[in-house]
Amino acid sequence: MLDVQVDSDAALVEALRRDDPEAADQLVERYGERLYRLAVRLTGTRDDAEDATHVALLTAIRTIEAFRGDSSFDAWLGRLAAGVAYRKLLRRPRKAETVAFDDLLPPLDRAGRHFEPMNDWSGRIDGAGLQGGLRRVLTDAIDALPPDHRTALILRDVEGMSDTDIAEVLGVGQSAVRARVHRSRLFLRQRLSKHLDST
Repeated sequence: MLDVQVDSDAALVEALRRDDPEAADQLVERYGERLYRLAVRLTGTRDDAEDATHVALLTAIRTIEAFRGDSSFDAWLGRLAAGVAYRKLLRRPRKAETVAFDDLLPPLDRAGRHFEPMNDWSGRIDGAGLQGGLRRVLTDAIDALPPDHRTALILRDVEGMSDTDIAEVLGVGQSAVRARVHRSRLFLRQRLSKHLDST
């Protein structure tokens, strides 16, 4: 038996292309909340997320002809919304803090092996008293990342986007995406480690 995949958004895309008056409402109903959640994760504020969602949905409606079907409509919308939210992050004034890669690396010997043991906090993080503090430390650490690192990390580890899609959003190569995700993870690990070592 032939396995045929049907794009559940094909009718919506065609309705948008025909300027069907109900298509915009259908788009908002089907994708508005999902795009808003993505924008909140990236921007960290409701106001910016609402604005980014509105702009992304309007852009999708106005540029529907640019959707060629190379990926799913859902993925195309996600990249659009992520790009709008990322540009909002870039316009914000930056904090003085920077992420120096060398400061994030654990100590290595000449052969490139860790020579200090890494702390294992896995047995401690399940405690109810630590959960709120961990969430706050993690949120603060993500907020402290530069916009490109923050966006790469959230799109990869939370949204599950491919390196190719993230590279398109950030306007960089896939190797740069992988480096930014890796550095961001190291930065978060360092922040969590400092918090857990002090509790």
